[in-house]
Amino acid sequence: PRMRAADIVSEPLRNFEKLSIEEGRERVQELFALVGLRPDQMLRFPHEFSGGQRQRLGIARALSVKPKLIMCDEPVSALDVSVQAQVLNLLKEIQREFKLSMIFISHNLSVVKYVADRIAVMYLGKIVETADRTDIFKNPQHPYTQALISAVPIPDPKIEKMRKRIELKGELPSAVTPPTGCTFHTRCPIAKESCKKDSPQLENFGTSNWQVSCFEVKSRPSP
Repeated sequence: PRMRAADIVSEPLRNFEKLSIEEGRERVQELFALVGLRPDQMLRFPHEFSGGQRQRLGIARALSVKPKLIMCDEPVSALDVSVQAQVLNLLKEIQREFKLSMIFISHNLSVVKYVADRIAVMYLGKIVETADRTDIFKNPQHPYTQALISAVPIPDPKIEKMRKRIELKGELPSAVTPPTGCTFHTRCPIAKESCKKDSPQLENFGTSNWQVSCFEVKSRPSP
């Protein structure tokens, strides 16, 4: 909070690249322009920026060392909807321009659907299903994925009113002391006695691009 914006963005450059003061200043100006910030904002402190602008600062800092992979952990969760859209569009533009890979972590499935090419659904820290975005939203296979997708609101009131939401029973178990066997069996609507003892592994469902961790899904026909 006591560093100026230019120093925050240039810190990785000082740590990983040998640039002169002038070269560093020019790079920071380029990064500010790239994420939609003005050069005159370089000397401001973080509290002088809005939430969306602070996220842009974070993106500029991450891009400063020209990475091949960026980890985005809930990058828009604290922003209002209009600012979320601006930051998400900026991330997609940067991804296309620099051919970056991004691991995008979020609890907001509408955001995930907009950003991601492939999706991995996790429960208690374990991946239970992974597939291309279209497959996950069109035909989810794991019971937990199905419950998540059913909770995503649809903007059409008529369709939303007719939809049936899957409500999971029971309380979320502790991640420190998870249940034995399949960790989802305590809330799973199709769990059997064997699910309490054995832990399913990710296995191909139809294709190698689609994997599901569920004993019951294995017996279903491939799409």
